[in-house]
Amino acid sequence: MILTRAGDPPPSITLPGVYAPQDDTHLLIGALHREPIGAGSEVLDLGTGSGALAVCAARLGARVTAVDVSYRAVLCARLNAALSGQRVEVRRRDLAAAGPVGRYDVVLSNPPYLPGPPPRPDGHGRARAWDGGPDGRALVDRACRSAATALRQGGVLLMVHSGMCGPDTTLERLAETGMRGRVVARRRVPFGPVVRSRLPWLRDRGLIGHGEQTEELVVIRAEQC
Repeated sequence: MILTRAGDPPPSITLPGVYAPQDDTHLLIGALHREPIGAGSEVLDLGTGSGALAVCAARLGARVTAVDVSYRAVLCARLNAALSGQRVEVRRRDLAAAGPVGRYDVVLSNPPYLPGPPPRPDGHGRARAWDGGPDGRALVDRACRSAATALRQGGVLLMVHSGMCGPDTTLERLAETGMRGRVVARRRVPFGPVVRSRLPWLRDRGLIGHGEQTEELVVIRAEQC
């Protein structure tokens, strides 16, 4: 038997091109475990990737729907749910059409959020799992809008993203949809290989200071009023 801490993702496999559980995943799972989720809770995981968050929610007793636009992510999430012995409904779907209106108690989202230059003409490739557009907000803003329609009254959005995306901007976007949010967790982590590969670009745009060696991750919790 494999033992994990409450804030750890379950053991899983990750196919090439699918986002693997990392520090942001751990941080969001910790926030998930602080919510009163149990039997009968309806949870939606937007951009599920490997399915780590969806499987954790299912382990808490929730009925979980997970969506991702990537065929590989859908396959990976289904496989990891099966390996964990959890029932998760995994669908290939865009964030903008994530699920029925007003159904879910909790929406989870770890969207691609890393700012970066425009993709090459040949497409994103593996980078689609983390690229968030020039300001990092292309998928963050879409997830905010989708969560606002998918949550029932009193439902909760839990979203993690980089401080480079502007947490205050996220709170403003959520307020525009009628949701009330705040930052509930922060963590600074060393730059990963993708951030290091973009350091000149990020520094030129003032998203990272020249002396900085770590990236701030934040979890935002917002309630549907």
